[in-house]
Amino acid sequence: MMMKTYTDISTQELNQLIEKPATVLVDVRDEWEFDEFNIGGLNIPLADIRQRKNELVDYHNVVVICTNGIRSRVAAKDLCRQPEFQEKTIYHLHGGILETDV
Repeated sequence: MMMKTYTDISTQELNQLIEKPATVLVDVRDEWEFDEFNIGGLNIPLADIRQRKNELVDYHNVVVICTNGIRSRVAAKDLCRQPEFQEKTIYHLHGGILETDV
């Protein structure tokens, strides 16, 4: 069986994707980072992603973001391994929110 993978997206693709229904933006930075600056979405720190994954199961598209793309890549890989996300599309913002113009 082939392992499910996530899709890297650009800022432009993010702007189009967040307009779609059944899409959730998940910022995996720590709460203080999210409070300091964010582009919206749910704040679920990377350390909490497995415990809080049930907050995401109602969405078809899950877009994971962080500051520079490192933590969001880890979170995207982890979500791809979870059985409840096998039928979902997982996206990772390449370069993180430092690269955005949202």
